[in-house]
Amino acid sequence: MRNSASHTPSGSASARRAEAHRQAGLHAHRARRWDAAVLEFEQATVLAPADSLMWMNLARSRMALGQYTAALEDALRACELDRTSSVACRVAADMALQMARPADALRALQALSDEAPRDHDYYNALGNALFQTRQPRPAVDAYFKALTLKVDSAIVHYRLGLAFMDMAMDLEAAECFRTAISLDDGATRALALSLVVQTNRQACEWKQDAADTRALLEAVDRDDPETARLLLPFALISIESTPQQQRRLGERRVAGLTSAIVPLPAPGPRRPGRIRVGYLSSDFYHHATAVLMTELLERRDTRRFETFLYSHSRDDDSETARRVRAACEHYVDIRDTGNCAVANRIREDGIDILIDLKGHTRDSRMELMAYRPAPVQAAYLGYPATTGAPFIDYMIGDRVTTPLAHAANYTEQIAQLDGCYQPNDAARPLPPCPSRAELGLPEDAVVLCCFNQTYKLSPNMLDLWSRILAGAPRTVLWMLAWNPHARENLLRELAARGVAPERVFFAAKLDLASHIARLRSADLFLDTWPCNAHTTASEALWAGVPVLTVPGPTFASRVAASLVTACGLGDLACRSEADYVELATALANEPDTLRGIKAHLDVNRRQLPLFDAERLARAMDALLTRMHERHLAGLAPQALEANAS
Repeated sequence: MRNSASHTPSGSASARRAEAHRQAGLHAHRARRWDAAVLEFEQATVLAPADSLMWMNLARSRMALGQYTAALEDALRACELDRTSSVACRVAADMALQMARPADALRALQALSDEAPRDHDYYNALGNALFQTRQPRPAVDAYFKALTLKVDSAIVHYRLGLAFMDMAMDLEAAECFRTAISLDDGATRALALSLVVQTNRQACEWKQDAADTRALLEAVDRDDPETARLLLPFALISIESTPQQQRRLGERRVAGLTSAIVPLPAPGPRRPGRIRVGYLSSDFYHHATAVLMTELLERRDTRRFETFLYSHSRDDDSETARRVRAACEHYVDIRDTGNCAVANRIREDGIDILIDLKGHTRDSRMELMAYRPAPVQAAYLGYPATTGAPFIDYMIGDRVTTPLAHAANYTEQIAQLDGCYQPNDAARPLPPCPSRAELGLPEDAVVLCCFNQTYKLSPNMLDLWSRILAGAPRTVLWMLAWNPHARENLLRELAARGVAPERVFFAAKLDLASHIARLRSADLFLDTWPCNAHTTASEALWAGVPVLTVPGPTFASRVAASLVTACGLGDLACRSEADYVELATALANEPDTLRGIKAHLDVNRRQLPLFDAERLARAMDALLTRMHERHLAGLAPQALEANAS
């Protein structure tokens, strides 16, 4: 790095001594003797405290030594001392982003003076910091500025696509990902392959879907672990991937994320007292995960369990956020804490069982579990597939989603809850149903609905629905209007299959209470696969709407079957697509039968196992106790079957 504007005058004795220490520090740094380098640079900062260069050198050596918090403080100090150095600001920002502290990264970059030059790398870093602080619109502006300086930067096109995704501009995102694929044949291409399928599907733009899906699965199957570990496992959930492909990609992704992590030393003796359970997530706000889990946490046995929430969530001050915090003894905000420090905190807290609620989804920090902060570690709820993580002992599911016959699909041991694995909240709203006229629906039709996100739809699903609509002429199809592109494309695709536009209705996005109220006007929910309705299906069942599904070989394709089974409606989990079409058509032509099924859900709602949070809480308590007791007995994790002794 060049000398900064605030560099101490070279003629002073202190400046000469500071420079000597700096040179010694550089020599030690190049020799990878980080401790010695830190000592030398510390001396240099004492002698030249106003020299940003000294602080930046100290920051780099501390970063190499793993002293992340101190390194970031030193780097930010360097930025404050020399606001003309774009390099210093960018290095500080890179450190902050590595530590999951995007707000500090943004502060460092915005500290740069207006007169300082800004290059492609600066605008790329600025876009990253804005994106990670959830400011996609200004992030787009920053990425466009980066591209004006280097138009062929594949990674910036990719990141621009991510920002467009956040703004629900899926076609624009897909074009960015496709540009990145065309510009790169390595890491960035792999990243973009994972998302071009999802964004096109979100817009129901299927012209290149088959080719894109084939390219993605070929990349998964190729014997190229370096590329495979950059692919995003979530991309496989909604496409026709096999359980083996999902496991293979999960394993390679985890290997890439955790290759530099050294596990913590073995823990000392366990402290006496209640079993300490920690949950790790970014979703402890008004998010589907927290909405589902709150009552489960409220009803746990507090005499036996002490619960910690390790949260890197946004703070939305919602009723859900307040309830989920109040349900647990400890809420630990880890948003501005690096993974290693979080792992050490979990170890210091004496956590017996650590449960990740994210898996391979956005904002996950599952990789910090590679430090092995807790003696027993599990995955639950947030990601419907194996994580592929050797440091996660158990996958919590149930008999339907994770039958023991599927054990080979998981790197974790299967741990089955008695009943459905998905928690539900009996405090979920159940407002009165508006009239069909208010909803714009015909009064005399049988309303078939699917409120799944559009990336779960496919040409095959529309083929099946068109056959049902043709066989039941008094039906209409009701879907959620996720985005204008999807609506236009779905109408076109259905028309090509003989479905008149006047038989297709779209519902706007609403808050949860209003959504459940209108759901009660539907007669039958048509599920999708290979990715089912999950929370959306339990919302429909809560509203008294039966869900028709076909379970497949993957976790994500078996969730709806678990939900309907827990409502005493296992016959709605069809054995084949042909059975699905036949049963949907029959039910649509027999409205009295449909009304009887809806009445079963309405009358028995509070007694159905799916909505019995007390029952699930006791099952979860029992399952966690079994995990803990195996560990105390010195036994390795093993499959835990529901109701096994």
